[in-house]
Amino acid sequence: MTEPVHPFAPPANELHWIETVTELAKDFAASAAEFDETAELPIANLRALHATGLDRATLPEEFGGEDLSYRTYGEIVRILSAACSSTACIWVMHIGAAVGLAQSSAPDVGRFYAEELIDGKRFANALSEPSSGNMFLMPQQVAEPVDGGYRLTGAKRFVSGCEVADHFLVNALVGGEPTFFGVSPDDTMGFVPIWDTMGLRASRSQLVSFEGTVLREDRRCPPATVQRPNHIAAGLAFLSLGIADAAEQALISHARSRVIPPTGEPLAGMQWLQFEVADVHARLEASLMYARNMAWLADQNSPEFLSATMTAKVLANDIARDVAQVALKAGGGSGFLRTSPIQRLFRDAQAGGLMAYSAEVSKDRIGKTVLLPQD
Repeated sequence: MTEPVHPFAPPANELHWIETVTELAKDFAASAAEFDETAELPIANLRALHATGLDRATLPEEFGGEDLSYRTYGEIVRILSAACSSTACIWVMHIGAAVGLAQSSAPDVGRFYAEELIDGKRFANALSEPSSGNMFLMPQQVAEPVDGGYRLTGAKRFVSGCEVADHFLVNALVGGEPTFFGVSPDDTMGFVPIWDTMGLRASRSQLVSFEGTVLREDRRCPPATVQRPNHIAAGLAFLSLGIADAAEQALISHARSRVIPPTGEPLAGMQWLQFEVADVHARLEASLMYARNMAWLADQNSPEFLSATMTAKVLANDIARDVAQVALKAGGGSGFLRTSPIQRLFRDAQAGGLMAYSAEVSKDRIGKTVLLPQD
């Protein structure tokens, strides 16, 4: 008798991608501490992912891709993040910008961006402004009309993988309306090295400056006429869940191997730790199930997807921090050492709640939806 397939599970014909990424992730995990220490881009990891054909698979079939489901995409992000969260972060932004430009541009331009992704070009998401906080979809910087397009002077910050990007997804106000463009780097663009950070150090999410950069009219994305999910919003919850997974595994490994001298028993046998682990483990399972529900909504192109991304992100951000906190508590002085994976995971776990939409902005949106009358 055939086993029933859970509706939130990746489709059977896509399971080979899960297996492929799981194998790659073993090497990514082995080098994660070094990339964290040096804060160098894990470019070899990104190239390895591309070499499998995974980047191409995320594209819609009309652009030569496989229209990879969001259910599979979410599991891939989670696996990557558990191994090396910086690699996962850059890849989420890369795919989000590339597929976004392919889908949102005029048809011939969309095909160009799809071919660039297939050829191994790198993409980056440049939307957040220094003064706009979390309102990355509502830019404040104005692009003025010039021959052939619009001139932008300003900056975008936290642009993961920007230093190796061949194309950027950029937005600006045009005629008072938020407008998206595809932009190729030139000598009017620069990178300001702000990224000496607590966590996600190898993502190198620098500030990108624009000094009279021309946003080409032929690379302008027309106003959206159809609703569709996007890979960045869908990926952020899984980014935090992967960190939570890794923190839980580090906790378990330490608790099983650490022997308490007075009793000769492993730390895992301590009731206080069992209770704390039971709490975070149950919440991690619930958060994962909700994130998988969000990915299923994306695959249905449901209007509930956007609100679900905020709930999924809040749950995932919170549990990642809490699992890492319990892991640090269990690790004690050993977990506090820079040689321990626990301290790195603890630092990485803080990032998710700060990424737009931040946990506070997401909770504000959720709270208003619950409490206030809806039009």
